Amino acid sequence: MKHDTRPLTTAEIAALALSLAHLGAGPQAVTARRGLQHAFEHLDLDDDVIATTLTTLTEPLSVDVASRARLMADAITSRLMIRLHYRDASGVVTSRDVEPVTCLVHREYWYLVGVCKMRRGIRAFRFDRIIAVEPTLTPSRPHLADRFLPFQRRKRRAVTAAGTGQRRLTA
Repeated sequence: MKHDTRPLTTAEIAALALSLAHLGAGPQAVTARRGLQHAFEHLDLDDDVIATTLTTLTEPLSVDVASRARLMADAITSRLMIRLHYRDASGVVTSRDVEPVTCLVHREYWYLVGVCKMRRGIRAFRFDRIIAVEPTLTPSRPHLADRFLPFQRRKRRAVTAAGTGQRRLTA
């Protein structure tokens, strides 16, 4: 039997890490995190951002945050909208209906990426700023996660401005 030797994709690593985040700090979780750390051994960690992100992936979430993460992951899987009670960087608390798309880690923070109905666009919500998550029964539109990662570079394409014949770049 031939073994696949390709490294894990970013999406696979994020899915594994989110699954581990739900496990808390029990013995199975510790073993699973060691397994994920082993999967990282082949990676070149000369980049501080990557090294910090991978460390965050293998650390357990607090009990409260892990509970909210489970609700968010369930909503992603079930394609249901959720209501977030969120405290932004300025300390302002809002309630937002969100179509959750994916969860990811960047540096030392976990994020929920989703379509925010209040802001009418894609937003990344830091887990540690999410005060509460309320499940809803409202269906969410399906979204491909790879189109909504806030830290990726967008491909630029040339567009001709209407009536001018001039080309400009857009994201």
